[in-house]
Amino acid sequence: WIGILVLYTVHKGQFNCPGGGLLHSYLLVLILLLASIICALSALVYISMQGTISNPGPRKSLPKVLYTRLLLYFPEFIWAVLGAVWVSDSSVHCEKTVINAIIWTVIASWVIIIFTIIGVVIVFDPLGGKKTLCLADGVSRNLESSQSGQLLYNVKSSATRVWEKRIRLLCCCIVQDDDHRVAFTSIAELFRTYFSDTDLVPSDIAAGLILLHQEQDKMESCPKEPEEVLCHSPSSLVTDDLDVELENAAHYMLFAAAAYGWPYYIYTNPFTALCKLKGDCCGNRPTDSDITGSDRHNFHFGSILNITGLQYRDFIHISFHNKIYEIPFFVALDHKKEAIVVAVRGTLSFEDILTDLSADCEDLTLEDVLENGFVHKGITQAATYIYRKLINDGILNQAFTVAPEYKLVVVGHSLGGGTASILAIMLRNSFPTLKCYAFSPPGGLLSKSLADYTKHFIVSVIVGKDLVARLSMPNMEDLKRRIVRIVANCNRPKYQILLRGCWYEVFGGDPDDFPTELDGRNQEALSQPLLAEESLMVHRSPSYNALEDDTHQNSPPQYPRLYLPGKIIHVVEESSSRRLCSSDIKYTARWSNETVFSSILISPKMITDHMPDVVLKALNSLSQEHGECLSC
Repeated sequence: WIGILVLYTVHKGQFNCPGGGLLHSYLLVLILLLASIICALSALVYISMQGTISNPGPRKSLPKVLYTRLLLYFPEFIWAVLGAVWVSDSSVHCEKTVINAIIWTVIASWVIIIFTIIGVVIVFDPLGGKKTLCLADGVSRNLESSQSGQLLYNVKSSATRVWEKRIRLLCCCIVQDDDHRVAFTSIAELFRTYFSDTDLVPSDIAAGLILLHQEQDKMESCPKEPEEVLCHSPSSLVTDDLDVELENAAHYMLFAAAAYGWPYYIYTNPFTALCKLKGDCCGNRPTDSDITGSDRHNFHFGSILNITGLQYRDFIHISFHNKIYEIPFFVALDHKKEAIVVAVRGTLSFEDILTDLSADCEDLTLEDVLENGFVHKGITQAATYIYRKLINDGILNQAFTVAPEYKLVVVGHSLGGGTASILAIMLRNSFPTLKCYAFSPPGGLLSKSLADYTKHFIVSVIVGKDLVARLSMPNMEDLKRRIVRIVANCNRPKYQILLRGCWYEVFGGDPDDFPTELDGRNQEALSQPLLAEESLMVHRSPSYNALEDDTHQNSPPQYPRLYLPGKIIHVVEESSSRRLCSSDIKYTARWSNETVFSSILISPKMITDHMPDVVLKALNSLSQEHGECLSC
């Protein structure tokens, strides 16, 4: 608006030309129209700042202002169309600078309109109040009646279709087949189940995460009980075992990282990677029968060679083929550790994300293994694909023919770590000495019986407050419950929470002590939801009730509690700045158990702690420190 006002003021006397009257009218009306829109938006901002998240009373006039802004879209759109027509009119003969300035004005108007439409399409919920009315009132009535039961079913089906359309829109660039359609439906059902019982918008969730992070930091700053400190003091035998496993993990993490190919290599070597890869792309490579999938210009294979330090002849099989439930992997000979390494790639494509989100549970049935149980469906299908390739295509037979005395090791990071774990379970009977290293695997992977069974041959490595290692449907339900509770009971306006939270995340300082309605309430009262909290819950989901009672047996049958695989090494920062830009980091490692990862921790590093380069850096630091201690 300021730009157009300046343009109009500067060129006000230059519209005395053929067609100049139209352009003059266009600018004048556009200034008035934008002034009206700014007034409506200012009113929206002011009213939105009133009250608290759970007290919308002071914001009751917001819908009227919102509809006023909506009505202004029609003259804004019409005027943008007229502006485009008038500027392109050949009968207009004004100064070129004036014409160019107005062209940029028209383009800016269209950009704003297009981005607004895209935003509405993404965030608009077609169900609207129908979902709230049905789930809030309909559930409390007798759902045995066919009418109310059918109404609830229709709302659930509509919500699933809405999520399915959103997912299809996001994945419009990939070729879709029957597997994709089944995955879309399954993922849509997952999102519908998770989001159907809350009345939260994205900014509510952001405020809740900020409050949880500050509350968590206050808890961590409290001194630990002596018993809690003593339980983390392992014996020398356990420490020796840990040192050996850390050295092995640091070595095999190179293979897990190498499976990502050129994206990881360029990310970790931004200045030299392209030069080195250009030198390798014209070099020799294994015969075509050893490689499946596309590797244009030999960049993937060249990156794997540079990261692992292996030779061409050390690779038995490389697969770059990538579809939903079918992820890339390679099989190589590791002469340093005398091992045949199967390295599985982590998430790097839309197809991989769909595999991750296919989080239904299914039974894993294996011969001669009594500890059968539930597993993550999408990751299990990916493991089954690789298992068939290794066994049916004779890849492992070929490897053991070349090196019969070597042991089998399966490794992977993230999705690759989860896939490697389930693949190791499938291969365990045929290869009893098999070992698996899963780096930052997803938390919701194996049932308790299978997780206990894998402690004999799988080692999981988790760094810091890694989000993915704590991801499971019960943990997500717990996070939702905590967000709803802390947001509903905070007496500060949302904009204050967000502004102070951003300052705290960027610059640090002491956590804010936000006043809440929880202050002064006894423990019995805290076990019951407040009225404000219930106002943010459209209905009480079974998982919400299960978490209220602190019992995991009552989790939704579709998403039972699943755990990390094998024995767990937890690598944490011993001394560093809490900020993201910190460079002075010292790590420490200890054996941990799955209960430590039964809750999602909020931290600026919850994403970066999952990155393969951070995991490799932490393991190399620990391995180097152990080597220095031995030399001393």
